[in-house]
Amino acid sequence: MPTYIALLNWTDQGIRGYKDTAKRAEAFAAATQRLGANLLNIYWTVGPYDLVAVVEAPDDETATAALLQLGGAGNVRTTTLRGFGRDEMDRIIAKTGG
Repeated sequence: MPTYIALLNWTDQGIRGYKDTAKRAEAFAAATQRLGANLLNIYWTVGPYDLVAVVEAPDDETATAALLQLGGAGNVRTTTLRGFGRDEMDRIIAKTGG
């Protein structure tokens, strides 16, 4: 399944409710599963992003739906990246003829 890396920043609402962040992460994991995706891991970070989530989803539409639901709750803003694993990168390079 494709992998997506979501860089998350708390909104004002989200930081006010920081004590519930682990519960919100569990709710996000359950919501992704209902959509057919999987939250592989979530990290609380120091630096320009407050959290980083790694999600597998069968397609861009499913990943987008999961992250729209997450953002729609109002606690975080997301920036999403499509990640490619080693096997995927090998196939991409093979397509270039290189």
